[in-house]
Amino acid sequence: MSEVNYHVVEHDGGWAYKVGDVFSETFATHDQAAAAARDAASRQMQDADATDILYQDADGRWHKDHTGPADHPHVNVDDPAV
Repeated sequence: MSEVNYHVVEHDGGWAYKVGDVFSETFATHDQAAAAARDAASRQMQDADATDILYQDADGRWHKDHTGPADHPHVNVDDPAV
């Protein structure tokens, strides 16, 4: 199982959450950014029905995979203010 970490950080004159090197939109307050990070994390962990996904890799090849609830990542929200 993969792991995804959401980090609540100061960003662009406000607050955001960051996953890897990618920032969310900027929020006016820390609490808004933390709530958005928790919301995004909870949606990512929701059980989903099994489904087929079709995607193209960097070399232009198409792949079809079957996914289910067990394929969801483990998600953490790192908020230094808590």
